[in-house]
Amino acid sequence: MEQKYKVGIIGATGMVGQRFITLTDNHPWFETVVLAASSRSAGKTYAEAVGSRWAMESEMPAWAKDMVVMDAEADVEKIAAMVDFVFCAVDMKKEEIKALEDRYAKAECPVVSNNSAHRWTPDVPMVVPEINADHIKVIDAQRKRLGTKRGFVAVKSNCSLQSYVPALHPLLKYGVEKALVCTYQAISGAGKTFETWPEMVDNVIPYIGGEEEKSEQEPLKLWGHVDGDHIANAEGPAITAQCLRVPVSNGHMAACFMSFKEKPSMEQIKSDWAAFSGRAQELNLPSAPKQFLHYFEEDNRPQTKLDRNLENGMAVSIGRLRPDTQYDYKFVCLSHNTLRGAAGGAVLLAELLCAEGYIDHIQ
Repeated sequence: MEQKYKVGIIGATGMVGQRFITLTDNHPWFETVVLAASSRSAGKTYAEAVGSRWAMESEMPAWAKDMVVMDAEADVEKIAAMVDFVFCAVDMKKEEIKALEDRYAKAECPVVSNNSAHRWTPDVPMVVPEINADHIKVIDAQRKRLGTKRGFVAVKSNCSLQSYVPALHPLLKYGVEKALVCTYQAISGAGKTFETWPEMVDNVIPYIGGEEEKSEQEPLKLWGHVDGDHIANAEGPAITAQCLRVPVSNGHMAACFMSFKEKPSMEQIKSDWAAFSGRAQELNLPSAPKQFLHYFEEDNRPQTKLDRNLENGMAVSIGRLRPDTQYDYKFVCLSHNTLRGAAGGAVLLAELLCAEGYIDHIQ
């Protein structure tokens, strides 16, 4: 690629924004030229704005330290003129996020969002590139509604379902009738570390606001199809979920139970997982894992500490597939919530949109 895409990160000081910075550092296609945050941070250098809140394992890249932070709300038009697209990971009320993302889109700036605000907008594609890459076609209808040529909003799904939905996806052909899932979610999913959330040490909290509804409903949009000017949701399978916050820094685990119309053998399921790949692998996108689903035969895997960083944190680990007394089978799975789940999933989506011609260079 001769010319890199110029990228803005909106909400750059938060945990997901920080992750976007580390992922675009030395990215083969993307160069971050704008960092934007709230008016509190605007006008400061990025290093000053973040202060002691840098939460990544790697050091803050030198280019980011001295970049002056722009105002995510006041500078929309200015930012839109400087970048080919933006990543959005702001911490605001849902209606405010919707309005802000629409403003960028209407300023002819494509938005690849980590936020949940637009996930249920019927003509906004919510995409896991290995699962429903074809949903990006609905962008044509969205542009018509917004009256834009370049601008649109595309979102990634909730991080909690990016472990079990990829595992269920290749098995849908056997008629998955219902699934029960319990998720065990890391504290970084709340934008926290053990330093900032000491009450999570040695503790489990059996509630994460809004998470169970998202875990049950969002898969139906992922498994839906483009129907003219909107995404029509799938009818099933029916999913019931229980979501717990556990004392882990990164990595969302799920215990999943499933029943089928035509029950496959365990060998069949494992070979379907091993063989599964999607559009991201076909296009050989820079952030795509070579092998999306990894199955571990050991009884005590996957483990969060050992397996969350598999394939740069972009693969899903699965283990403990076995028959169940009430459902047909059960298994355990794991994905890295800020890599595959949040920022990395959005970077992969942006790569897909560039490769498929939905994002181009402004000049």
